[in-house]
Amino acid sequence: MEAKGRVFKYGDNVDTDVIIPARYLNVSSGEELAKYCMIDIDADFVNKAKKGDIIVATKNFGCGSSREHAPLAIKCAGISCVIASTFARIFYRNAINIGLPILECEEAANDIKADDEVSVDFTTGVITNVTTGKTYKSEPFPEFMQKIMAEGGLVKYTSSKIG
Repeated sequence: MEAKGRVFKYGDNVDTDVIIPARYLNVSSGEELAKYCMIDIDADFVNKAKKGDIIVATKNFGCGSSREHAPLAIKCAGISCVIASTFARIFYRNAINIGLPILECEEAANDIKADDEVSVDFTTGVITNVTTGKTYKSEPFPEFMQKIMAEGGLVKYTSSKIG
């Protein structure tokens, strides 16, 4: 499983209220949530993001309230992966549950710049900045988590096993 796209870069403590503001939580569809993704930190994000693009941030990405809407909005906006120095633990678990690949790699999070083109190999954990040629090594997901993400999330994965 791989991802490749242009980078949207953010800093520390990007919280779930910025990822998807509370005023839009009355929406339940991922496609509708995607229209408001990152609107309070990057008003033009939804107009610029293309399928496959990647978010890179530094420390504590996804902190704040434990809403599953945040990783869902990111995934439905077409983002193929989020790379950060660290993630808030509940965001991390919610991302896996809905099938949004996320990787922790401090060096990549600090070095990669906005608009760089980046590719990610989820099997090996290798992140390549195609723009600069530099590579970084993150911890790859265990095989069972890769299967969950490949199926599109925990519910779809579980359904495929019992159905």
